Amino acid sequence: MKKIFKHFILTGLILLILLFPVFAQQQTLIKVHQVKGNIYEVKGGSGANTGFFIGEKGVLVIDAKMSEESAKQMIAEIKKLTSNPIEHIILTHSDGDHVNGLIGFPEGINIIAHHQTRKHMDEAFKEPKQRLYLPTQTFSNKMKLYSGSKLIKLLYFGPAHTNGDIVVFFPEEKVAFLGDLIFLGRDLLIHRHKNGSSFGAVKTLKSILELDADTFVHGHGDIASKSDIEGLVKSLEEKQNKIKALIQEGKTFDEIKKVFNVEDRPAQPGRRRWLSLVETIYLEITEKKLVESVLGGTNFNSTSISFALRKRQNLTSSFHVNLER
Repeated sequence: MKKIFKHFILTGLILLILLFPVFAQQQTLIKVHQVKGNIYEVKGGSGANTGFFIGEKGVLVIDAKMSEESAKQMIAEIKKLTSNPIEHIILTHSDGDHVNGLIGFPEGINIIAHHQTRKHMDEAFKEPKQRLYLPTQTFSNKMKLYSGSKLIKLLYFGPAHTNGDIVVFFPEEKVAFLGDLIFLGRDLLIHRHKNGSSFGAVKTLKSILELDADTFVHGHGDIASKSDIEGLVKSLEEKQNKIKALIQEGKTFDEIKKVFNVEDRPAQPGRRRWLSLVETIYLEITEKKLVESVLGGTNFNSTSISFALRKRQNLTSSFHVNLER
């Protein structure tokens, strides 16, 4: 009886080992769904949600997934819908789950990004193959693309999640792709190492609300509405104001973290520790106060903060392009 039992266990383990690649593959399969018109969202696979637009003669892809495999899956899905070639890839920002899949695309595609995003990628992309996929076209403030009469606007409103986040806006369909500018059901993630800003995020989100858009596709969650973004802005401003008040009361950093039940979690080996939103807001407020006390005035940016800290320590395509810097 024991031998039979052991036989069943061994057989089960072998089946699990054999079937694991199948289960893993099923978990990484991507799904495409139509947002509006010729605009599509791509979910699943490795990395963030992405998208694409089928133009009259070419395809515009928005973000590239995290792996070569998922990028190729996305390309295969696009080919099911159109024979038009992929002509442009627009990157909403530089995070790996949005850009590492670039190596799965054919070489020579025009890659568009904010100039700060290219800078981040230039620092991160060390492998020779990766460097073939650095952005080929950058802009500072806004850019327009045309596919026939179809207008696509690329908009930059300032530092938020990073200092290179852009919005891809389709005015006719009232659809905007936001990358990681919003997270629903959890706090925003601000990359301080990429000069992101929670206060900049408020400004950016308010600018997004001024767009004539009603459908917002983002990197990590279901499609959002304007009311979702309004709620996010309200929550973010309330948190910022509460932290300001606690600082004015003389509360310490650790005391403020306790108020918001923020736990110190060490970084995983070989990975960066992401700061909580509370920690980020606290540091932004106290750094601003430092700049005001050391340099005077109220206008500041990452350069002036860095200076103040040092001073204190020392005492051809079917898409027509219209670029606006």
